[in-house]
Amino acid sequence: MTDKIRQSLAKKRPLIHCITNPISINQCANAILAVGARPMMAEHPQEAGIITATAGALMLNLGNFNDVRAQSMLISAQTASEKGIPFLLDVCGAACLKNRRDYALSLIEKYRPTVIKGNRSEIAALYDESYTSTGVDSAEDMTAERSDKAAAALARQTGCVVIASGSIDTVTDGRRITHIKNGTPRMGTVTGTGCMQGAVCAAFLSVCDAFSAAVSACVVLGVSGELAESVRGSGSFAVALMDGISELDDKDIAPHLKLEETQLEQA
Repeated sequence: MTDKIRQSLAKKRPLIHCITNPISINQCANAILAVGARPMMAEHPQEAGIITATAGALMLNLGNFNDVRAQSMLISAQTASEKGIPFLLDVCGAACLKNRRDYALSLIEKYRPTVIKGNRSEIAALYDESYTSTGVDSAEDMTAERSDKAAAALARQTGCVVIASGSIDTVTDGRRITHIKNGTPRMGTVTGTGCMQGAVCAAFLSVCDAFSAAVSACVVLGVSGELAESVRGSGSFAVALMDGISELDDKDIAPHLKLEETQLEQA
């Protein structure tokens, strides 16, 4: 599943431009390096468009939102749209903060990201503006079935591939849906694993189609988490998770892969 993607990344060494929250910048940069691409985290408005124009892909993450990053993200999204550069929008916090949701919806309408990523609640909030939750974790009452319906509808509405992350990750383009059932609750005990998933997906976007990039990123993070689970504490787990991201290949993935694909009936 991922060997061809990694080989392409190793050959091309694309630059991946990330405008993301400072809480997870280091983790995202290391995850991009781990899969064979080159990260750059330029977020100044005078730099954002210049760097995006030279990138193989762009990742925008709404975590720890501020005015400077908001301006830079719009500049980079416009540049990516004009130059045909694939980009991922991670709508972190969109379910609990109206300003982030409104910003995300406006950016999506204007510049049409290649992939929209969020947890189950965040994706539901983009589709149904009456829905809210607390914090940046998916609400416990947000079921996979409810999330899947929102994700598929959002994908059809926007024309984007949608990732709804959770205990089961969902990837859909509105016509088909893939569930990735890999992962471990321990991934929630260290900061930035969701952001890392977006960063890996952005790296993959630079060398393959959006649906394959999204599914492969979910698989890599999920299987790496499972393989890291045996270590003792959260610090060791974080290191082992990064080891998995950097070293995982298809023969490692195959015995652990838990993936289901379904064709959807058009609404």
